[in-house]
Amino acid sequence: MTNVLSRLHPRLLAPALALVLLGGSALAEAQTAPAIAPDAQTEVAQMGKTLSTGGFSFQIHTIREYVDDNGQPLHIFHTINAQVRRPDRLAMTAAGDDGTTKIAYDGKNLTLYSQETNKYLSIAASGTLEDVLREASERLDTDFPLADLLANDPAKAFLHGVIAGRVVNTATVDGVPCLHMIFVQPPGIELELWAEKTEQAVPRRLIVTYRSLPGEPRFIAVMSDWKLGINPTDSEFAFQPPPGATMMEAPK
Repeated sequence: MTNVLSRLHPRLLAPALALVLLGGSALAEAQTAPAIAPDAQTEVAQMGKTLSTGGFSFQIHTIREYVDDNGQPLHIFHTINAQVRRPDRLAMTAAGDDGTTKIAYDGKNLTLYSQETNKYLSIAASGTLEDVLREASERLDTDFPLADLLANDPAKAFLHGVIAGRVVNTATVDGVPCLHMIFVQPPGIELELWAEKTEQAVPRRLIVTYRSLPGEPRFIAVMSDWKLGINPTDSEFAFQPPPGATMMEAPK
């Protein structure tokens, strides 16, 4: 998983905002390690199965911690509403301390819009959400810290590079029993995941701690309002530029 202290293209957003969709952007095919306890591996597999097909929506509240030039720990808060229709539709609105960003992928174009600057860029794109987010990450020099949820195989993406994992206990999150799990990924990354103790096993909390970075910053995500098995129309993923919006040239 890559550093969550990431950015969108600087010509589009000021200040920049990372697209927060799971605690890392390890979209490549992964292999799990035998040190992962069977009950933890089963829970993540169930989560991945739920999120790999169909349509769903959810809300995320995040806290991104970082250390400034003086070594002082600081935090940025965001609220994200996401709507997905597999294999190739995504609509998001992320509102936070550094502004509001909208992301739309309609199967033909990926568009990123900054409400504060009233500017947007759009790149021609096709393929699965994983394919498109990987291409956007490379072309726009942008990291997508929660993109594991949108990988073709979310369970493999989440466990990419993980060498150990176990169930800590059962905890109640908003009245729902959840398995609290801990995973270790070198060098120096710890992942705490709370997933519902149900057949769907949707994630409810995620904390990523970067032990190898100065100040050991954390990325915290609380996920709620899950709606599974929905079928949003194409129009819900289409981007309509607001009045006066300026289209920026996308990097090639």
